[in-house]
Amino acid sequence: MIDQQRRTLVTALSLIGTAALAGTPVWAADTFPSKPATVIVPYPPGGAADVVTRLLTESMSKYINQRIVVENAPGATGMIGANRVLRAPANGYTFFAGTTQEVIVVPMLNPSATYQSTDFQLIAPTYETNLVLLAKSDIPATSLDEFVDYARKSKESLSYATVGIDSMYHLMGEAMAKRIGVEFLHVPYAGGSPALQGLGGGQVDFAILAYQANMEALVEQGRFKFITSFSNRLPPPLKHLPTIGQSTVLGDFTYSIPGGYYTHANTPEAPLKVLRDAIAKTLADQTIRDRMEIEGRLIPDPMQDREQVAAYFAELIDSHRKLLTSIDRQPRF
Repeated sequence: MIDQQRRTLVTALSLIGTAALAGTPVWAADTFPSKPATVIVPYPPGGAADVVTRLLTESMSKYINQRIVVENAPGATGMIGANRVLRAPANGYTFFAGTTQEVIVVPMLNPSATYQSTDFQLIAPTYETNLVLLAKSDIPATSLDEFVDYARKSKESLSYATVGIDSMYHLMGEAMAKRIGVEFLHVPYAGGSPALQGLGGGQVDFAILAYQANMEALVEQGRFKFITSFSNRLPPPLKHLPTIGQSTVLGDFTYSIPGGYYTHANTPEAPLKVLRDAIAKTLADQTIRDRMEIEGRLIPDPMQDREQVAAYFAELIDSHRKLLTSIDRQPRF
């Protein structure tokens, strides 16, 4: 009996000594992150979302002292990637490089979606994509108010290009038409580049799209023209664009597409704080800011408080719900 007690005591002392040398108690969990993390991108490699994600995660990995693996899971308007994240353990090691399109709009409208927005929690926002209205060069309008006047007087409904049915751009077009009392003909394209080609080729009258730096050269060539940005806050390279607030008709019609990193709603705060801190440090890097801003992305102020991030996410959900109800669409939640 005494020998057994002695062996137990020796084992315990040995464990305590090992823990002391390691600098952590034996009962402590591994400090996050103790292994590589994975970020899921719901679009193919090489696209804008993929490029931005790789830019950010390369920097973030330096701050968390672990590799962040970028995995592309395209398809089903982002639902494949979203479900990958929600099926993973809620421990912070798998997160989603998403926007309000995949996290809010898709589950609100698509009956095939098996998740709701609140199944996610936002770790931190990373950017806001500026959206613009472009018009054919021969439309007699140089401002949004002039464009609205032209649309109201047109004998035929103006046609507009977007990247797809039930995209944010499509919903905005519907809401704008209702606000000004006209009907628009929606022409969905399979991506921003085909939509720009359609506009430049005269197949549609205008387009609602995310700003891209390559639009500038096409505007210079007279292929089409900028009518307005849908934001009042523009990154420095976009200061030449008209803002929505300059309109006397639609001055409050402000929209953007916020991007961020999301994870399972049940993920504890400890790993989220590590990731949130890394995101804040990454977005403070001027080189990274310059690369994102030139493509029309506005960098948000850092959010390092869980309650602040949660309130921001709830506000996004509410604003998108209001957009849908304004055009007589019934959100699923």
